[in-house]
Amino acid sequence: QVQLIESGGGLVQAGGSLRLSCTFSGRTFSNYGMGWFRQAPGKEREVVAAIVWSGGSTYYVDSVKGRVTISRDNVKNKVYLQMNSLKPEDTAVYYCAARRGGTYYLKTDDYEYWGQGTQVTVSS
Repeated sequence: QVQLIESGGGLVQAGGSLRLSCTFSGRTFSNYGMGWFRQAPGKEREVVAAIVWSGGSTYYVDSVKGRVTISRDNVKNKVYLQMNSLKPEDTAVYYCAARRGGTYYLKTDDYEYWGQGTQVTVSS
């Protein structure tokens, strides 16, 4: 059974940075595409970024392009989300997700496993 544990959330001022981490355990990490999602109060969960098993291909939602970088370390079994130039509208609970496969996935229904989430709050 896959387990995902996120860390790195917190309160930051607009313009600041945060680095989220997600630790994967239970299976072979490099067999999984990974994604970061977020859910703000009253809104649907949306994909922020996704990465293929090798790290060689990534996806970003338009609203974060140029500010956010997803990366992974297949030795440490971790996936990261570096967020810069944060805005109040980035405030949400951020979730890490995993799905076995050779590509990246963009829909919540595509993913098999989810972390518990980490809160990111950006103050203006």
